Amino acid sequence: MYKKTGIVVLLFTVLFVAGLSSFYAIPGHSVQTHYSQREHKIREKVFNQIVSFRDYVKDSLLLAVSKARADTLMVRSAFLKSRLLFKEFEWAAAYFNAELTDRLNGPPVQEIENVDLLDSSMARAIDPMGLQVIEPLIYPRYDAANKEQLISQVRHLLTNTKYLIAYFSDHQLADWRILDAAKLEVFRIITLGITGFDNGLSLNSMEESAVSLKSLQEVLSYYTGKNKKATLLQHLDTAINYLQHHPDFASFNRAVFITRFANKISTGIAQLEQDLPGQKIKYNRLLRQEAKTLFDTDAFNVDAFIPGPEFHTTEAKAALGEKLFYDASLSGTGTRSCASCHRPDLAFTDGLVKNTDIHDGTKLLKRNVPTLLNAAFQSNYFYDMRALTLEDQTRDVITNKAEMDGSMERVVQYVSANKIYKSLFAKAFPAKTGNSIRPDEVTNALASYVRSLARLNSRFDAYMRGNDNALTKQELNGFNLFAGKAKCGTCHFIPLFNGVTPPKYVASETEVQGVPRSLTDSTLDPDAGYYDVIGVESYKYAFKIPTIRNIQRTAPYMHNGVYQTLDQVMEFYNNAGAVGLRMNLPNQTLPEEKLNLTEKEKEDIIAFVKSLESKTQTATGAPPAETHYSLSIPFNISFYLGSDNKRRNSYYLSITSFTQSP
Repeated sequence: MYKKTGIVVLLFTVLFVAGLSSFYAIPGHSVQTHYSQREHKIREKVFNQIVSFRDYVKDSLLLAVSKARADTLMVRSAFLKSRLLFKEFEWAAAYFNAELTDRLNGPPVQEIENVDLLDSSMARAIDPMGLQVIEPLIYPRYDAANKEQLISQVRHLLTNTKYLIAYFSDHQLADWRILDAAKLEVFRIITLGITGFDNGLSLNSMEESAVSLKSLQEVLSYYTGKNKKATLLQHLDTAINYLQHHPDFASFNRAVFITRFANKISTGIAQLEQDLPGQKIKYNRLLRQEAKTLFDTDAFNVDAFIPGPEFHTTEAKAALGEKLFYDASLSGTGTRSCASCHRPDLAFTDGLVKNTDIHDGTKLLKRNVPTLLNAAFQSNYFYDMRALTLEDQTRDVITNKAEMDGSMERVVQYVSANKIYKSLFAKAFPAKTGNSIRPDEVTNALASYVRSLARLNSRFDAYMRGNDNALTKQELNGFNLFAGKAKCGTCHFIPLFNGVTPPKYVASETEVQGVPRSLTDSTLDPDAGYYDVIGVESYKYAFKIPTIRNIQRTAPYMHNGVYQTLDQVMEFYNNAGAVGLRMNLPNQTLPEEKLNLTEKEKEDIIAFVKSLESKTQTATGAPPAETHYSLSIPFNISFYLGSDNKRRNSYYLSITSFTQSP
C-alpha cells in the first residue's frame, strides 16, 4: 500500500454573492439565500448515511476487533462493510468537510502541522487515523499483537464520525455545490477509486466505486426526476452494472470504464450544473469548475497557483518571459540562461545526470534538471518542494550561486537600460504605476512563459477525448496496468500524471522511495530532500512526485539522475524500491511487496507512458475571457499545509465570479 507524504497548499476561497454585502471564506460553509426542499432531503439522506456508518462501526466493527479471540474473517468482513457504508456519503463529506473526512479515510502517513518554510523548527508531525490506517492492521494478515492499536483506531473512527454527524445535522447545502461535489466524486472514482489508492491491500475497488455511483444516482435523481429513462441515470446504471460484473482489480479495463461510462456521467452532471437556475459562484482552482471531464482541452487552470490577481498569465507576459528565458545576461557571469539547462528539444530538461556549477564546469549541481512542460499544474517547485510558486522558483534559480549567480537588482538594472525590454515590460504590465521595472515583474514574466508551456495534447489525451484509434492495444494494456496492478497511478495521478492529488488537485505529494546513490552502489542517496526543508523525520529522503508526461525525452531519471533508461526505472519499482535494493529505510512509502510484473507487462507500461508525449504546438495558457459578471479580489490569506498548517507566506487565493441564470 502506498503511504505517500503530502501537503495541502490551497484552497481557502473567498466567495461573493450578488445582493450580499459580505464575503465568506470556505471550505465548509456555503453561501445560501434559500434552502429548498430538495436540498433538505439530500442533506437528510447524507446525515442518515453517516449515522448508519457510525452505528455499524460501533455495533459490528468495534465488536469484531474487541473479541478476546478475534475471528479474522469476521474482522475483515466488518471492515469491508464499513468502507462500503463510508463510500455512500464520501462525495458529500469530502466536499463539505475535507478535514473530518481525512480523519475517517485519509492517507496513512503523518501530516505536518505548523509548517513554516522559513523556520522548520515549528513543524510537528501528526499521526494518521482512519480506515486506511486500519487496513494494514488486518491485511495481508491479522496479527493479534496489533489488537489494542486496532481498537484505538476504530474508536477514533467513532469519535470523528460523531463530529461529522454534528456538522451535517444543520449544515445547509446548495444545489450548485451538491452538483459540484457529485462531479468531483466521479473524478475521484476515476483517479483514486479504480486505481486502489485508498484500499491498496483489500483491493475492493470496483464494489466500492459501484456503491459510490449508486449513492450519486439517488442524489442526482432529485435533479433529473424519477424518470428511469433520464440519460444521466441510464449512464449511471450501465456504469454500476459494469463495475459489478467486472470486480477483479487486476483485470479491470479502466480505459473502457472511463471513456464509455465515467466521462459520460461527469458530462451529464456538468450539464445539470450549467442548466441550474439561480446564482452560481465560481471557485479559482486547478481543475476548472466548469470542466465536463478530466480530459477536456481546457480542464485545468494554469493560473490556479499564482501569487496574486495581478500575476495572471497573458500573451504579452509570456512573450516577454520567453525573451528573458533565453537571455544569458540574467546570470552573474553572462554565460548561462534558463534555456541552458531547460532545452525545448529535451522537453525543457538538459539530458544530463546533473548540470554543473556556473563557475566550475567540473562540480555537479545537487540534483537532476526537471521538465518545465506542464509545470504550471503543480503547487510546489524543486524536488524538495521549497518554492510555493513559479515566481519563487524563478527567483531562487537566478540568485542561486551555483546555478546562475545573478541578483534581481542587477537583472532590473539590465532590462531597464534596454529599450526593447522597456517596451516589452510596458506592454506586459500596462496597469502599473510609474515607469520603473520591478523584480516581481521579471519573475512573473518568466513564470508566465513557463505557464504557457502547458500541453495536455498527447495521444493519450486524444483517446480519452473520443479518438478510439489514438492508442495501440499494447498502450491500452499498459494504461490498465499503470492504473491497476503496477499501482503507478496511485502516485502519478490521472490525467496530469504528477503528484497533485485529485479530485481537487490542491495537495502536492512526496514519496520516500529509496533511490540509490549509483547503479553500482546500492546504498541510499544521501540527499534528504524535503526533510531539509521541514525537518520532520518521517519525511527524510522524501521528494516531490514529478510528472511523467514527455518522459521519453527527460532521461536520466530520479532526483539524482541515477537511471538512464525507463527499463531501469521499471525494475526499481517492480522490486519495491529500497526493499528490493536491501536498504534499511523504515519510512519508505512505496509498497514493500514486489509488483511481480512480467517482462511483457513492463514493456506495455513503458509503451503507454511514451504515449504521453506532447504535440509540438504550444499554448499561451491564458485563461479564457469571462462572458459573465466577475469580481477579482486581492485578498491575502495565509496558505495552509495539512490540516490548519499555517505558512508565513500570504497570497491571493481566488478569482471569483457569479452568474445569474434566467
